[in-house]
Amino acid sequence: MDPKGTSSKIKDQEKSKLINLNNKLRNIKSDYFIQKFFDNIHNRKSLEIIKYNKNLQNKMHININHYKNYSEKYSSIEIEIKPMKNKYDKFINIKKEDEEYYHIYYNDIKGEEIKSTSLKENNAVSKIKIIIDYQIKSFYDLFFNCKCIESIYFKKFYRNNIINMSGMFCGCSSLIELNLTNFNTDNVTNMSGMFSGCSSLKELNLSNFNTNNVTNISFMFSGCSSLKELNLNNFKTDNVTNMSFMFSECSSLKELNLNNFNTDNVTVMSFMFSGCSLLKELNFNNFNTDIVSNMNWMFNGCSDELKLKIKSKFKKYKEETFEDYDV
Repeated sequence: MDPKGTSSKIKDQEKSKLINLNNKLRNIKSDYFIQKFFDNIHNRKSLEIIKYNKNLQNKMHININHYKNYSEKYSSIEIEIKPMKNKYDKFINIKKEDEEYYHIYYNDIKGEEIKSTSLKENNAVSKIKIIIDYQIKSFYDLFFNCKCIESIYFKKFYRNNIINMSGMFCGCSSLIELNLTNFNTDNVTNMSGMFSGCSSLKELNLSNFNTNNVTNISFMFSGCSSLKELNLNNFKTDNVTNMSFMFSECSSLKELNLNNFNTDNVTVMSFMFSGCSLLKELNFNNFNTDIVSNMNWMFNGCSDELKLKIKSKFKKYKEETFEDYDV
């Protein structure tokens, strides 16, 4: 005969084990929840409900009062910038309404955020750290015309909610190093002019780029005059409609392989290779130009040798496709 006391002790022990197990899992569950929460929520009002609701915080086993820390851990984007010595200028363009979501630190100082987005002569700055909260969805013109930057490194990029990267590095004429290893472009639809005018950039690794949703890549590499090679083998262009000026003035490129490009939906290719004066090999055997309405001056400024090689592919188009633009 089993006394009631023994039975209830066993139940208590089992319950105790379960509680211990839950405690061990609690942090894992909390971390997982927070990660998913910050990855998917883009509504500040919803965040505030959690932030000020203590009962809800207790149920989820989280302390949302430090939501900026959670944001940094799970959903922030962290950028490290090296400015040029003795060159003082704006180093990031932030819209006024988005200022509170950008956290800037000079020389890795963690105590106080710097509100300034430009450098002055008395700033002894060798490194700039920028942390961007999850509310930001667009990087449109983020570093536009920031001529004082020589290096940009995306150290963390946890989010996939950025949809616009047009003009992002446009005009960064002093930029010599751009590390996009951790870059996330899963939901980006616009990359027009993204690297336009990066005239000092000699190499660019875009092997991890996901371009499945991109529709506009016009002017993307326009003016990258120092770029000697460009590997776009992983580029998916199934949804792209505009490729105009895409490689214009890439005057150091000697060959370009675009055999993987799908141009079924492209309607504009004008000036696409304009100014690619050293281009000798252009592989684009899979180019479908059936619905392209504008291919004017597509090879403007290219060598006669290159034009002769590819002219047979575009017999049905106007002569302007192969002629040089007359100013």
